[in-house]
Amino acid sequence: MDTLNLLLDGFASAFTLQNLMYASIGVLLGTFVGVLPGIGPAMALALLLPVTYGLDVTQALIMFAGIYYGGMYGGSTTSILLNTPGESASVMTAIEGNKMAKKGRAAQALATAAIGSFIAGTIGTLLVAFFTPTLATWAVEIGAPSYFAIMLLSMVLVSSVLGASKLRGFIALAMGLTIGLVGLDLSTAQARLTGGYLGLADGVDIVVVAVGVFAIGEALWTAAHLRRKPIDVIPVGRPFMGREDWRRSWGPWLRGTALGFPFGALPAGGAETPTFLSYITERKLAARRGGADEFGEGAIEGVAGPEAANNASAAGMFVPLLALGLPVTATASILLAAMTKYGVVPGPTLMTDQPDLIWTLLASLLIGNALLLVINLPLAPLWAKLLQIPRPQLYAGILFFACLGAYSVGRNSFDLLLLLLFGGLGFAIRRFGIPVLPLILGVILGPLMELKMREALDLSNGEVSGLFNEPLAIFVYVLIVLAIVVPVLIARFRPSAVPDPHNVEVS
Repeated sequence: MDTLNLLLDGFASAFTLQNLMYASIGVLLGTFVGVLPGIGPAMALALLLPVTYGLDVTQALIMFAGIYYGGMYGGSTTSILLNTPGESASVMTAIEGNKMAKKGRAAQALATAAIGSFIAGTIGTLLVAFFTPTLATWAVEIGAPSYFAIMLLSMVLVSSVLGASKLRGFIALAMGLTIGLVGLDLSTAQARLTGGYLGLADGVDIVVVAVGVFAIGEALWTAAHLRRKPIDVIPVGRPFMGREDWRRSWGPWLRGTALGFPFGALPAGGAETPTFLSYITERKLAARRGGADEFGEGAIEGVAGPEAANNASAAGMFVPLLALGLPVTATASILLAAMTKYGVVPGPTLMTDQPDLIWTLLASLLIGNALLLVINLPLAPLWAKLLQIPRPQLYAGILFFACLGAYSVGRNSFDLLLLLLFGGLGFAIRRFGIPVLPLILGVILGPLMELKMREALDLSNGEVSGLFNEPLAIFVYVLIVLAIVVPVLIARFRPSAVPDPHNVEVS
């Protein structure tokens, strides 16, 4: 009952005309940017982060909640209409969604994706409201050694287990940790990796890193592979679902939600695994009913389930973000950067230090999710027309707003040079198939991880045993060893199989 009362108080704060306006603007902006080819929710958030500057912290977070869910919706639109996933979590939606669109059922595919996103997002956000306070209460008791071990586990899992290549994952992590070291040493105040330039004394701003890697890197990558012929956009029509579509979709929506939320709430989760599991589950259930032949040819269950899993996972990532301060996806990393900009530091004490802000944020997530359905479902044909913008003009606009946003962070022209350098890095990691998430995670968690390690070592007078003097820390280190060793043993003793040529890594 206490949770419900706090959530109702959050609705009372969020349900003002001004806050609803910011939520609506966020939904429209997020969808506008997210629906463009090759742009996922993380890039949409990174690109629009400077738009929220100058707002009150509550209004900024409400607007960001709308941008977040709007970017998620936009990603499913490009997956279905163009077979161009903005992120790896949308790959499974594209498999069946684009086939449905080519068979003249684009409207039904967009409708089941939007309604499934709304159902999964609503259930997921409500679960966040109930689980986060409990986890935060438990997390207050975590000491520096255990906190360091948990962050190390998160990095290991994201870099080695969830990616297709362990080596590339750890290369990305090393890049991120190196960028995170730039600035003054926390203890001695000596400059590190600054090259003698005072502008880097405070480190590299995460906004500059994110916008450079996502926006500039994507623009350069697209320019290098620019197709001169116009993009073929499938007509949408008015999104609707018939009775048979509803009957076939409601089960996948619920099953996808049940699969997606736990993976999103794990300290090293992500939406790729639950969307894949949802797709496989729906395919196996269809085989039992004798309908497996439709999969691969445009099965609506193959859109409903993965899209629900994707959005439930997106909601679940707020649990470790708010309770532990751990971002488990690239999108969560950008949200963490946004909160830090406004002096909001997610972690165990956040729920007690700023309860009004957090419950207003959770309420605004529910409101933004509802606005997403009400506003954007009728506007689907309009968003489809945006896909016809020629790529040169589209990415010229993205470059302009990316530079404007990076400059507005510190009003320093040096940031534009850094933006170009990180844009080149973003292009390079796409060229060599290096995942983005470990890099961003290293930039954000690296300094915090160093701080916790120093705290643990200070408490033990510099003894390395200080990192192992808590039962939880020892348990987490055991998990780290298992996470590294078990996949190697499985791969070593598993019978050799012919590699699947369709198993392509998406980073």
